Amino acid sequence: MKISVDTNVLARAMMRDHPEQSRTARALLKEASLIAVSLPCLCELVWVLRQDAKVAKEDVAAAIRALLNTANVVVNRPAVEAGLALLEAGGDFADGVMAYEGAWLGGKTFVSFDKQAITLLSKQGQDTQLLS
Repeated sequence: MKISVDTNVLARAMMRDHPEQSRTARALLKEASLIAVSLPCLCELVWVLRQDAKVAKEDVAAAIRALLNTANVVVNRPAVEAGLALLEAGGDFADGVMAYEGAWLGGKTFVSFDKQAITLLSKQGQDTQLLS
């Protein structure tokens, strides 16, 4: 079966915080011939792992990289790598994804009120503008 997953399926499989749902999620993911993971799903997953489960950014990055390296998982890899680069630099995964996808869509300058995002993206060589 080829599936597209919701964040809660990945979260249950990774966190094992709900025994019955965790077993169901893990079995489904193991049996699927293709698992399509959208960018919003990954952004939510990182948020859940960091904010709700209080998982360290290094462990979140490792979990996302393990997911990327799973043979039956399909993602927008360049966007995910951009998110991981920002997460590993101390920023938000979603900001890296948004900056990458915005550039891919034709945006030249990433603008935000988020000083940390602007600083980190600028250090990565992206054209940015901090709004005040």
